Amino acid sequence: MQRTDGGHLRLGVNIDHVATLRNARGGTHPEPLRAAHAAAEAGADGITAHLREDRRHIRDGDIEAIRAEIALPLNFEMAATREMRDIALRHKPHAACIVPEKREERTTEGGLDAAGAHNELAPVVSALRDAGIRVSLFIEADPRQVEAAERLSADIVEFHTGTYCEAAIAGEMARADAELEKIRRAAVLAGQAGIEVHAGHGLTFDTVAPIAAIAQMRELNIGHFLIGEAVFIGLAAAISRMRDLMLSARQDVIE
Repeated sequence: MQRTDGGHLRLGVNIDHVATLRNARGGTHPEPLRAAHAAAEAGADGITAHLREDRRHIRDGDIEAIRAEIALPLNFEMAATREMRDIALRHKPHAACIVPEKREERTTEGGLDAAGAHNELAPVVSALRDAGIRVSLFIEADPRQVEAAERLSADIVEFHTGTYCEAAIAGEMARADAELEKIRRAAVLAGQAGIEVHAGHGLTFDTVAPIAAIAQMRELNIGHFLIGEAVFIGLAAAISRMRDLMLSARQDVIE
């Protein structure tokens, strides 16, 4: 093994909750497109947006505006439905991340069951890839799910980090360490299968470093925490600090 800087680790900024704030009162303010521009200016590597079936935050017009005005890659989070497949094929984002979606949940509660939903996912993945869209599956750090992603010919897996973050924030370090080890092992499996490794959900200034330090990690998608911190220190400052923490964690990564 060779000790390296681990390569550039990208930061995708999820702007969903700017739209949540807008929708709480109606109207157009604050504008998600403005947040996307601000994120780009602050050094984000990509913009993530989840167009839900019920349009609770991001709306169709937001996706149209981002595609028209933002040069950064768009990571389009979507359920595996015909409607969302057709929207993705129309807008052709850089990547489409297929996530589980339930109307009653406040936020995505866990990873996609790629193994159990193979027959449902296969035609969606195929259609997106045929259109030149990179396909990501948002999954738990479980060997069975990584193997399913390989069978589906996914380009990327994004590991759900919510359980790890919840445990770390609660001070349950044994559980946090166990979850982190699952993510590390799953990242190795994905890398061996030629699948690009991303991660996201619940990451904060206090929890990001161990995830960023995983050698196979190539992108982190972070939204709610950055938008929340922006209330206090500004979006540019929040992104800058997160990037500094990620960069520091990449030093002396063992490949």
